[in-house]
Amino acid sequence: MKRRIFLTTAAATAGAVLANHHGEKKSTGDDSSLYLSLKDGMIGGGGSLEEKYGLVKELGYDGVELSVPKRENLEQAVAASKKVGLPIHGSVNSVHWSIKMSSPDETERTKAVEAMKTCLMETHQAGGSSVLLVPGVAGGKVTQKAAWERSIVEIQKCLPLASKLGLHILIENVWNGMFYDPKGPNTQSADRLKNYLDEIGSPWVGSYFDIGNHQRFGKPAEWIKTLGRRIVKLDVKDWGIKGGFGKIGEGDVDWPAVRASLKEIGYSGWATAEVGGGKKDRLAEVLQNMRLHLLGK
Repeated sequence: MKRRIFLTTAAATAGAVLANHHGEKKSTGDDSSLYLSLKDGMIGGGGSLEEKYGLVKELGYDGVELSVPKRENLEQAVAASKKVGLPIHGSVNSVHWSIKMSSPDETERTKAVEAMKTCLMETHQAGGSSVLLVPGVAGGKVTQKAAWERSIVEIQKCLPLASKLGLHILIENVWNGMFYDPKGPNTQSADRLKNYLDEIGSPWVGSYFDIGNHQRFGKPAEWIKTLGRRIVKLDVKDWGIKGGFGKIGEGDVDWPAVRASLKEIGYSGWATAEVGGGKKDRLAEVLQNMRLHLLGK
């Protein structure tokens, strides 16, 4: 029952966002069910937000993602989005590494919840559908079990507001030590992350799956199949043994396998580049790389 609710909610939210911002067709000019975006901090050069968003729209991106909370130019970003016709599809909690839900300090955990609630409210104001969250950090004196249990308690405190606003809290797979063995091989599964999401068991909590983040510890295509419909949005990057994080397509990610897995689970939704940005030529290159490797076009 929870899974059916989750799928219905995710589809309704995504559909509402696209209907509000896209109109009848995608700006990328293809029939893919993936909508290509970038973090707005990647947009280099001078000019106003309206000019920057206009450039992103002109290049062919479908949307943009913000960093919150307490974003000083939030109103300008929302105005630029509406003026240009470039949707803000969601946001990233920019303080989740420094103010952790997994902290042994109760005061810090309380601040983390308040920050997340601010993220939700600002994202709602911007017209987005989700907030990306790193739920905690395991390591040192904080065990995986402690990080797991504490973060779930704190996330649950945010769910009433998330459900009221119609926003997803999406857990990103990152190098935070929670859902993998940092000293383990590159064949680890996504079972820990899957079980974490299922333990929360809320239709408002899902996976923001970063394709490149766990290339070092597992196979992204296999993680996608394991997580399945728990995946609500994608981050797009690459990682390789020789070069670490780099340009999309220049690492070790098996992109044909990723495309096959996304098709297998019936994924449809946002895919946001999280790589080095720059001015017009660099942003055009990023979009071209996403189309080539993620869409296969």
